[in-house]
Amino acid sequence: MIRNGEMSMAELKRIFNRYWWVLPLTVIAGVSLALGSTFFLPKRFTSQTLVLVDQQTVSPDLVKPVVTEATNQRLASMQEQILSRSRLQPIIEKFGLYASDRDSVHMEDLVARLRAAIEVTPLEPMQGTQNRQLPGFHINVTFDNPQVAQRICSEITTMFMEQNSRDIDVEGTNTTEFFAQHVEEAKRNLDDQDAKLAEFKKKYMGSLPDQEQANLGLLTGMNTQLEAITQAVNRGQQDKAMTESLLASQLATWKAVNRGETPSETLDQQLSALQDQLNSLQARYTPDHPDVIKAKNQIEQLKRRMAEAPKGGNTQANSQANAVEPAVIQQYRAKLRQDDLNVAGLIKQQARMQSDINTLQGKIQSTPAVEQQFKELTRNYQTALDGYNDLLKKHDQSAIARDLNRQQHGENLRVLDPPSLPMTPSFPKKPVFAGAGAGGGLALGLAILYMLAAFDPSMHSERDVEICMQLPVLALVPNVAPAGKVLSNKNGDQLRLAGTRA
Repeated sequence: MIRNGEMSMAELKRIFNRYWWVLPLTVIAGVSLALGSTFFLPKRFTSQTLVLVDQQTVSPDLVKPVVTEATNQRLASMQEQILSRSRLQPIIEKFGLYASDRDSVHMEDLVARLRAAIEVTPLEPMQGTQNRQLPGFHINVTFDNPQVAQRICSEITTMFMEQNSRDIDVEGTNTTEFFAQHVEEAKRNLDDQDAKLAEFKKKYMGSLPDQEQANLGLLTGMNTQLEAITQAVNRGQQDKAMTESLLASQLATWKAVNRGETPSETLDQQLSALQDQLNSLQARYTPDHPDVIKAKNQIEQLKRRMAEAPKGGNTQANSQANAVEPAVIQQYRAKLRQDDLNVAGLIKQQARMQSDINTLQGKIQSTPAVEQQFKELTRNYQTALDGYNDLLKKHDQSAIARDLNRQQHGENLRVLDPPSLPMTPSFPKKPVFAGAGAGGGLALGLAILYMLAAFDPSMHSERDVEICMQLPVLALVPNVAPAGKVLSNKNGDQLRLAGTRA
């Protein structure tokens, strides 16, 4: 008997030894009922396919993929789209599913029923691999007809593959168009910056920072030229003064001859002046200098004229013959005019060169201010150029990645196992039901044994007597069986009690 919900091991053995047949009976009954129910429950058939995710065949270092979203996230997105009402309702109408329930059940419920029959299970990446991308997924479709289950599984698989190709192509096209728009904007910005920079260079030509050294070199050369021109002006003025002196001497000599005077003193003065000029030139230049040679020639000519000059007085014939200026005087007058023109031209050239020097000095002085503006324009232009080149590179990469996906060299889905045609139902499964029936029968048998033990009022041990009668046990009388015969007593050993309660 059981007291306070407790059962001893001896009581458990006694119950099991007496009622052992209850457990096999309940287990057999449970298995029989479970297997029998499989013949009456509606059959379900599951068609299964395995879809693998093939990664991009070209190295990502060469062509970056346009789709950066993780494959498992894209699978969840595709699953939501494919299992939506707009995609499942055409399947119901195409295969004529749930024809008997269409009049009584709303289409939303039919779509929900078909959605529950479709199961998409991702494959787990292999342990120990660094690549955590989704390797593939299973598609299971459970239906009451195996052929229909296979066709629905094939249709869902096709929808997944088409949706994946469409999503990748749309993503690549959108990315390429996005970069194309920004490339056009960057090109317009680059053209604007280029035009500003060209206009600035045109406006400040000669004052640009990269022209400063050239300007300094040019300024040095122009200063050298100015100095040479200044020296040429000085020489021209000296030549002019010399010519004026010679012309004055010739005029004085010619006039003296016309008056019948001896011009020896005048010629001597000219010779002395030429000698002084030659000495001055030889002190500054070498003997081969043109001015030295010229002065020597003039001295030689003057000496010949002094030798040819008449020693006697003048006559009326000589006076009439010398009424016209001699050719020498005319030559000196022509040379004086030429010297005037040369000096005037050199002075103009000197003034022009000085003006150019002043202009160049102004450009050099304005170079620091121009350099600041030029750096800002150059920086803006370089920024626009870098942005344009970067966007153009990304646009080309996205276009290549899009073409790569269209040629099936990018990430795509591949059916490894085509949708299967189930030959045995996935529900109900007899082994599962048999196991469940056996477990249920065993549990029922144990419950029956417990109930038998719980409702048994008989006493079988010293403890039962002490608990029920609250009397101490003085002695135990063993159950002695005759020789050759085993006695069994329902109540077990006989007990001798110490007393009775009134």
